[in-house]
Amino acid sequence: MADQQAMPRPGNTGLLSGVLLCLASMSSIQFGSAFSATAISAYGPSTTTFFRLVMAALVLALVVRPPVRSYSREQWLSALSLGATMAAMTLCFFAAIDRIPLGLAVAIEFLGPLAVATWSLGGGWRLVWPLAAFAGVVLLSHDGAGWVGDPVGVLFACGAGVGWGTYIILMKKTGRMFRGLEGLSMSLLVAAVVAAPFGLPRAAEAFNPEGLGMMLGLAVLVPLLPYALEMIALRRMPTSAFGILMSLEPALGALAGFLVLGQPMTPFQMLGTALVVAASAGVTSGGESEN
Repeated sequence: MADQQAMPRPGNTGLLSGVLLCLASMSSIQFGSAFSATAISAYGPSTTTFFRLVMAALVLALVVRPPVRSYSREQWLSALSLGATMAAMTLCFFAAIDRIPLGLAVAIEFLGPLAVATWSLGGGWRLVWPLAAFAGVVLLSHDGAGWVGDPVGVLFACGAGVGWGTYIILMKKTGRMFRGLEGLSMSLLVAAVVAAPFGLPRAAEAFNPEGLGMMLGLAVLVPLLPYALEMIALRRMPTSAFGILMSLEPALGALAGFLVLGQPMTPFQMLGTALVVAASAGVTSGGESEN
């Protein structure tokens, strides 16, 4: 009996691998976003987004070789929805970090999925979580000398937040409807097409060895590697556990902004980051306890 109790549960290995995949995905997203500053400055956020999506889509399509003609109407609708969401989310997020600090952009982006999660759980005492997150964003928006939240950048970050909440739901659904990474491959192809009208006007500027090499490297960091890792992770762990882990994203964004972009944080901004992380973890934990 004691031996049976000591044995790990069958799902433990899958959960652990899912946790490691999530951590790798978050690190890739945030540091990849920080490293994108050079490309965004040179070619603009929309062109950078377009090239990254195109290259990620082509690389994954060559590897996966999805049987396009064999998919059902439901599979196509799922891929179209996820692809359009990916494009909108990435366009908005890169436009945001072009205007406001990375840590602030990630924190604001988190308000979207946080608000959806809180709404699904009902009101009452759970409203403390979005209020705490909002207070955290306010603290992050002031660097001690003045407000750092450019209004347009904040709006783009809010748009990315809406996209992120939708993306998590659609990624889980698409992962179940396709084999392997076929769903991600199809969705990235759709995302590249959706982003084309925004990125093509300045695309010629990046058609040089340095520009294309930079875009290819960044495409691996964001979106190819993290999207693939997240789709695999969501198959191995509950959405609630996934959400709790993703709560670390604002802290990683602030760390990447500091290490790569030299964006320092005041003690109050650090407190603001902690509030957003705690709010996201709290509302996700509350959702898990309700199930």
